[in-house]
Amino acid sequence: MEIQSDFIEDYPAYVPAKGEEYMSPGMLEHFKNKLTAWKMQLIEEANSTVSHLQRDSETPADPNDRASQEEEFALELRTRDRERKLIAKIDKSLKMIETGEYGYCKISGEEIGLGRMEARPTADLTVEMKTKQELREKQGVA
Repeated sequence: MEIQSDFIEDYPAYVPAKGEEYMSPGMLEHFKNKLTAWKMQLIEEANSTVSHLQRDSETPADPNDRASQEEEFALELRTRDRERKLIAKIDKSLKMIETGEYGYCKISGEEIGLGRMEARPTADLTVEMKTKQELREKQGVA
């Protein structure tokens, strides 16, 4: 499951110039900046969680309070684990920008499309290929 933060929705979308080629240098720079800023936000949130866990690590005497605190900490840690995986996807996308593969489907080689890349900058499949992949997974065929 990919975490979709408000950050992506709030980051300004790229507006291509008339006749601009798909994944032009300007477009690639936009996505590199967007991905890097997103990664920095996730790292900052992770550091905040560590501080919060250290600051609030005193165990309450009341068993109900203790259970609530443990559940809160567990939820925060699960969220950060998903974000850690997202950071790995962001790093993979940044590497794809460097190699010239960014924005193109890893299966079909087709353009993923600017709209999809804005909505999900770590996408590496077209909508059609992602749909086929999910159908195969649902049917138990890898």
